Amino acid sequence: MSVSGHPAVAGVLPVDVVPLGGLGEFGLNMMAISYGETTIVIDAGSMFAEMDLPGVDLIVPDLAYLESRKGRIKALVLTHGHEDHIGGVPYVVPLLDGPIYGTPLALALVANKLDEHGLDPETVAVKPRDVITIGPFTIEFIRVTHSMPDCVSIAIRTPHGVLLHTGDFKVDQTPLDGEAFDLHRFAQLGAEGVLALFCDSTNIDRRGYTGSETDVEDAFEEIFTSTEGKIVVATFSSSLYRLQIVIDLAAQFDRKVAFVGRGMNENSQIAQRLGHLHLPIGTVIKDSDVPSFPAQDVVCLVTGSQGEPNAALSRIAIDDHRHVRLKDGDRVVISARAIPGNEKAIGRVMNHVARRNVEVVTEANKHVHVSGHGSEEELKLVLSLVRPRYFVPIHGEYRQLARHARVARFVTKGLPAPAEILTAENGDVLRFDHEGGRIVDKAPTGRILIDGTRVGEVGDEVLRDRRHISTDGLIVPVVAINGQTGIIEGVPELVARGFVNDESTADVLAEGAKLLAATIEECSVEERTDPGLMKERIRTELRRYLKKRTGRRPMVLPVVIEI
Repeated sequence: MSVSGHPAVAGVLPVDVVPLGGLGEFGLNMMAISYGETTIVIDAGSMFAEMDLPGVDLIVPDLAYLESRKGRIKALVLTHGHEDHIGGVPYVVPLLDGPIYGTPLALALVANKLDEHGLDPETVAVKPRDVITIGPFTIEFIRVTHSMPDCVSIAIRTPHGVLLHTGDFKVDQTPLDGEAFDLHRFAQLGAEGVLALFCDSTNIDRRGYTGSETDVEDAFEEIFTSTEGKIVVATFSSSLYRLQIVIDLAAQFDRKVAFVGRGMNENSQIAQRLGHLHLPIGTVIKDSDVPSFPAQDVVCLVTGSQGEPNAALSRIAIDDHRHVRLKDGDRVVISARAIPGNEKAIGRVMNHVARRNVEVVTEANKHVHVSGHGSEEELKLVLSLVRPRYFVPIHGEYRQLARHARVARFVTKGLPAPAEILTAENGDVLRFDHEGGRIVDKAPTGRILIDGTRVGEVGDEVLRDRRHISTDGLIVPVVAINGQTGIIEGVPELVARGFVNDESTADVLAEGAKLLAATIEECSVEERTDPGLMKERIRTELRRYLKKRTGRRPMVLPVVIEI
């Protein structure tokens, strides 16, 4: 079955498209499409919290709009398996009244999240060119290339015409797995007629074309050739093409590969099971075996490319990892682009590595990373193939959306019917009916902050208000540390709100303060002078103590004051 355009028909209901995340920001990608009593959701993404939100592990979009349509949400459709598209799936599932559709890799990456939340929704695996029907919608999956395998765009046939959602993509002419971008199908859809194109805007401000995933091979080969000690490569655990390139080079240079970090181990196992990662026999070792091999015979693939305090690279950088230690002659490669907001955290990790007298290689000095998103010329190509009646830039901060809109006007102005541009923001209700397309209303949007097992209040005031909604209360440990010497100034103070305990609360807090002081004293000066690492250590130790002592799990928001 093909997906083709329909002429606008008077008398039928409108199609409403509501982006709930991903417009005006990087991450949180989620979009709801409704016709009458049927709603489908495309992607359910998350983003990681920045350092100014202590105690927050994850951020997902406000689900108020979806809650208002509970019972009518007939499907969650995933474009691919990156966290900014699947990280919020467990929070959407309770509102679903239908299956989750996705490629096998996307569903496999979601499965662990669902297990952790005790959820078991129906899942349906799809492949490119598959077509499914959900109420009034007919949905086709179209292969695109990205920085990981099994990625698709989604064409949705509605009573008013075809909506084409690109997901994340670049036009990789030499994909590592040989699965090419289906430009032919994009052109066919364009010839048949596309009502609206919703297109990734991430790299619109980059001229030319984005390189192929294989473009990093030369730089990595040079690193393997010139490094005398261990090679530690930090990248996203879902960047399976990057992992494959490093693994292949390790086999070529007779090095053993160790996956270090929970995400690396889980994703590599999933990818290997699905045939997306090929490990030569005898190449892979456990991280616990790394000390048993000469440094020059080892390469470690580690988590922590964004400077996350609990990730493997952050622990390795301060000599706090159980199995991997940096020494003279080793080399650390950060093979990832810094997500906006993470620059300071990454910089701190790089400083710690430098103190070990170890060189740090980034995309700034070697071509060790290539983006997974199409640059300006690729986005122009998609526009010229699809020739939509309406164009809606998505996935990017507002400046990217605005530039993409200008490019779309330029590309389509010579066509018999230039595209009408709808530059939307999160919550805008885009309505398509017999009158055309336009923004008609505003749906509630925002962010939900999550500290692992609890969900915070929606809105910027969440850190102030969470104590009113958390059954176990809130504890704020306040620690003053000399920024130069790492010495604790005074005694740590624990401020409790809403924390009720059968024992004397004062005694519990007093013992907790002593525990924190002892814990901090045991840390190295280097760790004590890093606020990000210190907050995470304080939070972990205090939560463990309170759980053991009281059986409760209050939210812990550490405050580290540098003096």
